[in-house]
Amino acid sequence: MSVSLKRDYDMNVKTRQLLALCAFMLPAMTMAQKFSVTSPDGRISMTVDNGKRLTYTVAYDGQTMIEPSEMGFELKGEKPMGQDFRLLEQPEVEFKTDRWTPVVALKHKQVNAEWNEATLRLKEEGRDFRRMDVQVRVYNDGVAFRYQLFDRHVIGSRSIVREATDFALPQGSSVWMGRHKGRYKGSQEVEFYKMPLDSVTDNTVALLPFLVEVSGNAYMAIMDACVDDYPGFFIGARKPHVLTTKLAPLPGEEESGIKARFEGAKWTPWRVLMIADKPGRLIESEIVRNLNPECALDDTSWIKPGMSAWDHWWSGEVKMEMPVIKQYIDFAAAQGWPYMLIDWQWYGKYNKTAADVTTTAEQIDMPELVRYAKERGVRLWVWLYCTDITNNSSYDEAFALYEKWGLAGVKIDFMDRMDQEMVRWYRLICQKAAEHHLMVDFHGAYRPDGIERTYPNLLTREGVLGEEYYKFSNRMTPEHNVTLAFTRMLAGPMDYTPGGFLNSRVEDLTPEELQRLKAGKVITPAKVFNTRSAELAKFVVYESPYMVVSDHPDNVLGQPGADFLKQVPTTWDDTRFLDGYPDEYVAVARQKDNVWYIGVINNSKRRNIKLDLSFLPAGDYTLEYWRDTKKSDTKPTSVEHKTVRLNTSKALSVGLAAAGGYVAIIRK
Repeated sequence: MSVSLKRDYDMNVKTRQLLALCAFMLPAMTMAQKFSVTSPDGRISMTVDNGKRLTYTVAYDGQTMIEPSEMGFELKGEKPMGQDFRLLEQPEVEFKTDRWTPVVALKHKQVNAEWNEATLRLKEEGRDFRRMDVQVRVYNDGVAFRYQLFDRHVIGSRSIVREATDFALPQGSSVWMGRHKGRYKGSQEVEFYKMPLDSVTDNTVALLPFLVEVSGNAYMAIMDACVDDYPGFFIGARKPHVLTTKLAPLPGEEESGIKARFEGAKWTPWRVLMIADKPGRLIESEIVRNLNPECALDDTSWIKPGMSAWDHWWSGEVKMEMPVIKQYIDFAAAQGWPYMLIDWQWYGKYNKTAADVTTTAEQIDMPELVRYAKERGVRLWVWLYCTDITNNSSYDEAFALYEKWGLAGVKIDFMDRMDQEMVRWYRLICQKAAEHHLMVDFHGAYRPDGIERTYPNLLTREGVLGEEYYKFSNRMTPEHNVTLAFTRMLAGPMDYTPGGFLNSRVEDLTPEELQRLKAGKVITPAKVFNTRSAELAKFVVYESPYMVVSDHPDNVLGQPGADFLKQVPTTWDDTRFLDGYPDEYVAVARQKDNVWYIGVINNSKRRNIKLDLSFLPAGDYTLEYWRDTKKSDTKPTSVEHKTVRLNTSKALSVGLAAAGGYVAIIRK
């Protein structure tokens, strides 16, 4: 080759190399570093800013809901992950829909979800070149995002010590916070109090849902969804007005230790911001269940929600004896309820190394009880201590036996954790129970995360400061009962166990009873400090497909309101928030088979409200109601029950006693 030809050849090679390099670099240089996804209705947007640090913001109707907030992770033995990323490609926004029919209709018979979605594919600059994706979904009722971490081709697992997801709230925001006194362990049974934003500190360990009032027409609840092989999280503050994610550590780890281990690619749970113009609109949202996979069970015909009687110590000094259990079976049959729950000690002493959940205590004849219940149209559930079902027999052995007996479900108690290992255990129990056609109720449990869409045999769970606390505490206030609908219930079904018919006032307690409650000691029989109408309203306002009634048969049968408990469903075709505010009152309407049910729970202040019934087609209806009377302030058991004609052109006037309530059934 001549010198000139070689020079031309070398120049052509260099030119091609330069052009190829420019073609590779051009997208990185021109690619937008800020990327927004907007809800289908255009009201909500989330913007991710891939600047020096990866951050995001959220806006609603032009208002800032989340100020620039950091994203990323800290992993053991690795430098912090959340800065110096580059986009591998320009994200594309896709409009998506999900029309699905719940096996168990918690709020709606049919769910029609739609959202806009994009995935940001990121890679670090510098020596590590670690990969991370951020998937964003924006619905008309909120925002959700999650991360995907990738394999680094290292031996063994990688360990997350901190998820660096922040939630920077606008100054002046107010929050309803449930402090978890047990740090990362415990039953998650707390009150949610309204507090200024600066009440949240680095030492705070607060429960989700975490309700925020940004302004009088902008509310947000921080939640998670689809928690799978990953710990649940709590809320703290990294600095003033900047909330942060506090993952539950693995057993044996300190607060600063390992939270999750993983190998290969790993999706985290969704971080969810439920958003609305009124706090009660969040009650209607299906966003948490929408973010979970579809039903994993081929056959769901055996999953049947319903009401249940319960031979619990709450309703008296119940003994584990055949006649007592049969009395509660008769109670369920008389009320037309499909279930009766047999509580603790049916297999003897629980939480013992020798406990055997495949045998019964010597005085209990389970086949006889199943036979007796079946003759009366009732099926049985049984209570289990979590370590007894884990330590002393296989799930398959116990659950296969329960299926052979003909039991309907299991209530498993005292887990009191939400670390990665416990999250795995919950899913395993749901799967194993489904294999043997058993429904599940978790007590001593962490909050729901929408898993009931995937495993609909999980009907309900506790994780709520519920009715049982009336028996040994003075913490059950009317304000707490109202606020639960705007806070804990946003996560999903809650086994509050309403139905206490010994309605009383705190001031009517004897000095001994009051002293015992203040000291955290049991009083028998348990008394409930709200009106009978408020107690009935809990069955409409609170969501639980498996609704367990707390009181003794003698306190309910033949009493005012027992007739309502024969009629009220536990699943719903539609749900409408009517009015209310946390700490004050809540009014909800729910539909079942073209019949509407209204429930109202009030705080400690007597009030009169008007409910807009414009959601009903125009026309005349019959209104059957159970409401407070003029005597209810001093005699909480006083109820007026009447059926009248109703025209929807006028608002419905409702008078509420202090700690009062209202329920009604509206038929065309």
